[in-house]
Amino acid sequence: MSRPAGREPRRLTRWWRRRSLRARLTVIAATAIAVSVFVAFQVASQLLGSELQDSAKDQLRADSHVLATNAQRAGLAQVPLPPYPGSGRLMRVILPDGSTRTPAGQPALPPVSEHAGRVAQGGSADLMESNDSDEDGYLIYTLRAGDGAIQVAQVADDSPINRFGFGMLLIGLLCVAGGALVGRTVARTGLAPIDRLTAAAVRVAHTRDLDADIPDEGGGEIRRLIQSINDMLAALRDSRRAQRLLAEDAAHELKTPLTSLRLNVELLIRLDRRGTLDSALPAESRTRLLNDLGAQVAELSTLVAELTDLARGDVSDESTEVLDLADVVAAAVTRARSRTPDIEVALDVTSVWVSGRPAALERAVLNLIDNAGKWSPADQPVQVRLRAEDASVVLEVDDAGPGIDAADVPRVFDRFYRADSARALPGSGLGLSIVQRVVDAHGGRATVARSARGGALLRLDLPAAAPPTPPAPIARLTAGEDTAAS
Repeated sequence: MSRPAGREPRRLTRWWRRRSLRARLTVIAATAIAVSVFVAFQVASQLLGSELQDSAKDQLRADSHVLATNAQRAGLAQVPLPPYPGSGRLMRVILPDGSTRTPAGQPALPPVSEHAGRVAQGGSADLMESNDSDEDGYLIYTLRAGDGAIQVAQVADDSPINRFGFGMLLIGLLCVAGGALVGRTVARTGLAPIDRLTAAAVRVAHTRDLDADIPDEGGGEIRRLIQSINDMLAALRDSRRAQRLLAEDAAHELKTPLTSLRLNVELLIRLDRRGTLDSALPAESRTRLLNDLGAQVAELSTLVAELTDLARGDVSDESTEVLDLADVVAAAVTRARSRTPDIEVALDVTSVWVSGRPAALERAVLNLIDNAGKWSPADQPVQVRLRAEDASVVLEVDDAGPGIDAADVPRVFDRFYRADSARALPGSGLGLSIVQRVVDAHGGRATVARSARGGALLRLDLPAAAPPTPPAPIARLTAGEDTAAS
């Protein structure tokens, strides 16, 4: 049963892929040298053969002209033909009647060809031809002389080319072996930085030590590779540091509401076990305690949701689309009013278009409104303004509260940062940091200033987008309308 035709190439490909880079470079270097030697041998053989043949033809022409000169003086029938010395050129005289004369002891030449016969009959002046037989090949030159012709021949001798080829073969083998050694040496030397890079990467993987940069050595591609890996290690260090800070901050922020919640629950459980719950806690105190428990659970839920959103590493998995930011702001205001019915929001928005993620943008706007609602007095609404400004979309949220101290402005968008004046208020310190991350992901900018009403003014600048082109209306004919005139 024959094997499929494509199996062997696939097997060879798999074998090649399993070889090390050093082995591949060694094989490639040896193959390149072998091919170069083979091509050089072919070209040199052709040039050598052509040169030898041209030299032999020139010698045959010279010998034939000397013999023709003698024949002109003595005649073709009487021209002296010295005995064959056992090697060297061969000669033959073609007489007018078509017969031939050859030196004594000379090996027989091939019969006179038809073209050579025409030269002897005066059809042309000379003729150079080659005769290849199974045993010997001849290079024969025929020259018109008197009423006949003179032929001078030489056995085609391939021994110089064969000796040259044998020498080239030996040189080629030596070159291939030397090329393989040189290729392996070059591969070992050239890949030494990669070996050290691999060892350093393995060490980092085993020790989990991201602080040890890989030494920058080599040049060109090797240096760029090392720099890229060092940049990757730096990014991993920053990521791990951010995760550690997030875990530490989360543990610190969760500790206070959890402790308060645990103490209140333990108090209720202890009083209930003693059977003194009703007597120890009047209805008003019990209601207040339950309200505190509900507020603490809500605070924990909000904190966990914000931590989850902040730890994602990206704004969300939703896709980007061109949307009217006025709709997003209106939806955020509706959610803010449902969550905090006492909050009053004054809207001043116009239709502006951005390219973004609607859920993430709505969360950012909602956080801004919630933050402003904590500070704005009950009789002063939170003002939300949305407008286009040059090539940007500007969203402003301001309140009539005490404002933000100048010392706190640089850290307003930091995670878990809360000003001293805000520590008594509910919140986790994550809302504005989420706003900052959403704005950064959309290529915008978030800033803080003092409102004209004395409170805080938080401003978002986002790149504007062109509104989507509405689909062209489809013309329809209704009953009673005139159709085109025929």
